[in-house]
Amino acid sequence: MARDYIEKRDGGYWVAGTRVSLDSIVYAFLRGAAPESIAQSYPVLGLEEVYGVIAFYLANQMEIDAMLANSDREFEQLRTQTRESNPGLYKKLEEARQHLPTTRK
Repeated sequence: MARDYIEKRDGGYWVAGTRVSLDSIVYAFLRGAAPESIAQSYPVLGLEEVYGVIAFYLANQMEIDAMLANSDREFEQLRTQTRESNPGLYKKLEEARQHLPTTRK
């Protein structure tokens, strides 16, 4: 029996019945994460759902890649606008970031 693993809502694609976005899974997949690893990172998803999302991505790769590229551009524009409108805040954030440890224990 065929199952829908993806639903379109709120202007984006989501894993059906969850709050996990398609792009979260796709970016992990594109970084080389194995489906088993992705499923472990998202306990609400089973391995079947992860494979379903990856299959959906591969079947609609051009459309999804274009959507992700557009989202990346919008994010960069918003980040630039925010930095320009709040330079003091970003200076404090950068100073705080420099004091963070660089390795995890």
